[in-house]
Amino acid sequence: MTTESVMTHVEVNCTTGEVIERPYTPEEISAREAEVTANIAAQEERDLAEQAIAAAKASAEAKLTALGLTPEEIAALR
Repeated sequence: MTTESVMTHVEVNCTTGEVIERPYTPEEISAREAEVTANIAAQEERDLAEQAIAAAKASAEAKLTALGLTPEEIAALR
């Protein structure tokens, strides 16, 4: 026995308390999938930016250490 997952849209009328639940239309499903894909891409971009910042920070700290600064002096620059 298989069960198919169906995305549903729920509308609640706060005045009357009426609840309408209906399956998503194909257009709504496509829009949701596009939104999820865009969110994943945006998160990947943020992750890459964070990695670039971390790499730049590590490089800067290594250069400061090479110049003779102590870890305490480097921390004081933050």
